[in-house]
This record gives sequence, structure tokens and C-alpha cells, in this order.
Amino acid sequence: MTTQQTFVLVGAGLAGTKAAEALRSEGFAGRVVLVGEEADRPYDRPPLSKDYLQDKSEKEKIYLHPEGWYDEHDVELRLDTRVTAIDRAAHQLTIRGGEEIGYDKLLLATGSSPRRLPVPGGDLDGVLYLRQLGDCEAIKAAFTTAKRAVIIGAGWIGLETAAAARTADVQVTLLETAKLPLLGVLGPELAQIYAALHAHHGVELQMGAQVAEITEVEGRASGVGLADGSHIDADVVVVGIGITPYTELAEAAGLTVDNGILVDEHLQTSDPDIFAAGDVANAYYPSLGRHLRLEHWSAALNQGPVAAANMAGRTTAYDHVPYFFSDQYDMGMEYWGYVEAGHYDQVVFRGEVDKGEYIAFWVRKDRVLAAMNVNVWDQGDAMVALIRSGDRVDLARLAGPGVALEDLIGTSQAEGKAR
Repeated sequence: MTTQQTFVLVGAGLAGTKAAEALRSEGFAGRVVLVGEEADRPYDRPPLSKDYLQDKSEKEKIYLHPEGWYDEHDVELRLDTRVTAIDRAAHQLTIRGGEEIGYDKLLLATGSSPRRLPVPGGDLDGVLYLRQLGDCEAIKAAFTTAKRAVIIGAGWIGLETAAAARTADVQVTLLETAKLPLLGVLGPELAQIYAALHAHHGVELQMGAQVAEITEVEGRASGVGLADGSHIDADVVVVGIGITPYTELAEAAGLTVDNGILVDEHLQTSDPDIFAAGDVANAYYPSLGRHLRLEHWSAALNQGPVAAANMAGRTTAYDHVPYFFSDQYDMGMEYWGYVEAGHYDQVVFRGEVDKGEYIAFWVRKDRVLAAMNVNVWDQGDAMVALIRSGDRVDLARLAGPGVALEDLIGTSQAEGKAR
């Protein structure tokens, strides 16, 4: 007689929930326990800085499954529950309050938390961070009454929040330590486009700014003091200066941690019975030949099912081309691939940049490393194929909108044979 296996998924975000879904859809008949710290049932995070933040979608649409789905699929959903320890030898978890749960296989999808602003006044009332549903609700409420907002950090969260504030007719000052928004992610060529986009929509950008303190009136944030002695009044301050992966459980359990929980292409940790996925996982990408910890929706979406497959014994490699998307004002974009700032030769544009309809390609040695489509759709498959191919391309043809992207794949091999 076979003993029923128990798979425990710690973290009820996208990665953990998609793992639970995959286990059931692929026929795993054992016990599935999905543990989440938040009181809300699992939901999608992108709407928190996009449509839901701007009141363009209903709350019910952010949830990953209807309320009854978990019972219907025999998934034990444990909300408002914090795992405090992992006993690897005993294959056992301890949760807050002392309860213990045994496991055969364990997935850590513990996600991340916002970096706190390390200045005086950083935790005052009126200083808001965006990560959870409650954070989004608080920012939405603030934007309905605030006249002036200061947003600290010009990464994706900061820029999307700035767009939401402007849509709500709130005056916005955006502070960033770098010279341009998203400079470290996109490089100067695209960073200056985003700077111009926000300036066009009335955002005051202060680049190279150093925050010294959050000032207060009667215990509530009243503005931001800068290192140069200047002060910016604000009714609300939103901080978006990055996130920190929640690795404390893994570290305490003795798992290998290096910028997240280190996992192989099967999302397996240094313990063969423990896997990790989502923001917390520093995963090995075979096609890139390196580890990456990507704080992207697509990583959580796709890593959850891959982890589930490997937990169930179906060896599967995770080798998706990295992907993320952003919507700001009337500028929608999708980004495919991966390239570090300064590790490319040039950006090649195809289309009409002035009209906001184009594709940008990050190129090194005539090979496309990453590509971003802006208000140009249905090109993702071709962009991914071009990145995966590793082929050298004719940059003039790459920039030519009359040449199909598919026609650029394989050209270097064909030219070599012709010679």
C-alpha cells in the first residue's frame, strides 16, 4: 500500500498557487497544502500598480481563482499563516503558534518585501510602500484626497505609481538617485524616453536626488527633505526603491542562499526535497549559462508549474526567455530577454519612435540579446526566436520594418554556407 504524499507550498502568491494548480491538473493525488501569510486568498500582483490601482478593474478580477476553487481541487489553503521553521531532517515545518506540518516535498515561494527607506521619518504615517493588496488600497485612497505626492524611486513600481497618481490628477514629484529613470535596467537610450514620457504628463522629475529625511506635521508625513537642503511638500509619499527576497527561512534551514535561494534549472535547492520559485529563487538559465533572480510576474507564473513537475518526479527544465511588461499612460510595452546595463553595443530601433510605436533591440556583436515592443503587438514569438537563435543579424535589416523578424533568423548560417 502506497502512503499518500504531502506537498507543502509556502507562499500563496502566483508561483505557489500556480504550482498547486499544476499539481492537480497533472494528476497528483496526494495532499497539497498552500500556506500564505496574507489574509486575502491568492491574487495577481501586476494590477496593484496598474489597472486596479487606477480603478480600471474590479477587485474580483485580481484573484487567481474563485473562492471555491481550492476546496473543489482539494487544495488546503492556509491563509494568515506564517511558517517559522523548517526541520529538513524530520521533513517538518513549524508554523506560528507551534503547529507542525510534515512534508515529502516542499516549495519555497516566499516572495519578497519592499526595501524600507533608511532615513529619519521613513516609517511615518503617510509614507506608503506598494507590495500587498492592502498597500494598493491605501495608495488608492490617498490619491483620492492628496493634491501633491512625492514618489521615491524611478523603477517600474515608482513609474507606474506616478502614472496612476497623474491619472488621479495628483501633482507628482519623482525622486531618483540615478541620472534617468530605469537607467540600470534599460540603459540611457530607453531611459530617456521614459523620462520624456513622464515629463510630458506633468511629472516633475528630480534625478540625482538624495533623500535625507521625511518631514512631519503632527506625526504624519508632510514632505521630503533632500541632502542639498531643499524641501518638497507632499500629502503622501510613496517609496519604491526595490525589494528584498525573503530568504530567512531558507537560511535558517541551511539551504544555499546567494542573492535569493540558489536553485538549478529544475528549481531544486541544495536539498533534493526542497524547491524554490518566484522572486525568492536565484535560478539557473541554461540558455544564458548563468543564474538570475528575476522579480518578474512571468518568472513566478512559469516557475511554479516547473517546480511542481519536478516535485512530482517529472524532470523538467526551466528555460523560459525572461519577460516583463509595463503600462504607463498610453505607452504599453513588453520586454523579452536579458542584458545588463553596459553589456551591449547599441540599441537598434525599428518603427516610429516619435509616434510611440516601435521595437527596440539590444545588440552585442550583431546578436540580439533583448527586445522591447512598444505599442506594437503580436511580435513576441518572433522576438523570442531571434533572441534564442543567437544568430548574427544585418542591423540595417533589423531596423527595417519591411523585413519580417522571422526572416532574420538563420541568416548568418546561410551566408556562411554561401561563402
